[in-house]
Amino acid sequence: MSVKAFKLALAAVGGLALSSPVVMAQGQNEQFIPLLSYRTGAYAVNGIPWANGVSDYFNLLNERDGGINGVKIAFEECETGYATDKGVECYERLKGKGATGAAFFNPLSTGITFALTEKTLADKIPIITMGYGRADSKNGAVFAWNFPFLGTYWSAADIAMQHVAKEMGGEDKLKGKKIALVFHDSPYGKEPIPTLQVLAKKYGFTLMELPVTHPGVEQKSTWLQIRQNRPDYVLLWGWGVMNGTSVKEAAAVAYPRDKVIGVWWSGAEPDVLPAGDQAIGYKALTLGQSGAGEFAVHAALKQHVYAKNKGIAKDDFAQVLYNRGMINAMLGVEGIRKAMTRYGNKPLTGEQIRWGLENLDLPAERIKELGFEGMLTPVKITCNDHEGARSARVQQWDGKQWKMISDMYTARQEYTEPLVKEISSKYAEEKKITARDCSKPE
Repeated sequence: MSVKAFKLALAAVGGLALSSPVVMAQGQNEQFIPLLSYRTGAYAVNGIPWANGVSDYFNLLNERDGGINGVKIAFEECETGYATDKGVECYERLKGKGATGAAFFNPLSTGITFALTEKTLADKIPIITMGYGRADSKNGAVFAWNFPFLGTYWSAADIAMQHVAKEMGGEDKLKGKKIALVFHDSPYGKEPIPTLQVLAKKYGFTLMELPVTHPGVEQKSTWLQIRQNRPDYVLLWGWGVMNGTSVKEAAAVAYPRDKVIGVWWSGAEPDVLPAGDQAIGYKALTLGQSGAGEFAVHAALKQHVYAKNKGIAKDDFAQVLYNRGMINAMLGVEGIRKAMTRYGNKPLTGEQIRWGLENLDLPAERIKELGFEGMLTPVKITCNDHEGARSARVQQWDGKQWKMISDMYTARQEYTEPLVKEISSKYAEEKKITARDCSKPE
């Protein structure tokens, strides 16, 4: 039964009133988790389903399990509108809430991540940037408090080019080709450029860098350049309304949509539905296996959350970004659970939770126990590796749904790791940070 039909059935029985996504920290035996979100503005179409997935998962644990090992989860949303200054304001307002302060922060914005990186270092609060953020923060020896779980944009760029090469018939076929990067003109959109420059030099293709100004609704000049230069492939690094606009503009200049591949933040339902049939053939990366569809955890949600009228998702239930929000919430919770094995079943400080996140190990068996089998690849975090996993598949929109069209690709660290070491070392030198010795356990 779909969640829409499920809700209608509930409404017929006893009336349906969805609860607010905001929960305030109250008790002393509660773990406070702030939720930076954006339900308004140009990026709301993507921000809403992600926040719904996070909120529903926290509610699931509270309703079914009584929280995390008996410690209730209290969480509070703070609207950022994807604006860096508002994100910083939310951070300052929420970091000290709850019995032990904020457990961690999820900015869902690379710009906010850059702004908070030094603050979280000083305040000793982890920052989880699953699939986004600073790519060099994969190096936990320098970035002890940043956790870019499951994949950085440097990994994504390499995976995208692996697929492009496969479609062209091999890496040797990249020589002399033109690859365009249409990107959001922000720290987020600029992140893949270093890796693409390395790969362009390695394989001999020309990289066209085409920035799009916030919020991304005006792209005609960008796609005019694409029509004139006819690149062999377009990589799309967009977010919010920019993605749907890009797909429409590609159609307007008759650029084949099956020659456009988006990063994993450009591959959800809100990115293609506004374009209608013009989006057919468009491709995008997944983050690990985080595509659309219902899995065991969704059945648990229907039983323990939606049956009690406490779910907040509507048509976005089990869509790509909703599922990804749940995965994000689960990883943070499992980091807390890991920390409790060392510090006890009680509300923990950000510093204690950081240890749990850095020692997070989720093999396939544990992922299945949590109800996420088929949604997530195994992940293991270490001091040296705060990314933990760097795999993705390619999905394609058929006009009605996303379909997987590739096997799993894994980013090649022979290309990304030198960048990680070089840029993180420069950051450490600039900020006078002494890199930790990861050979010595904390």
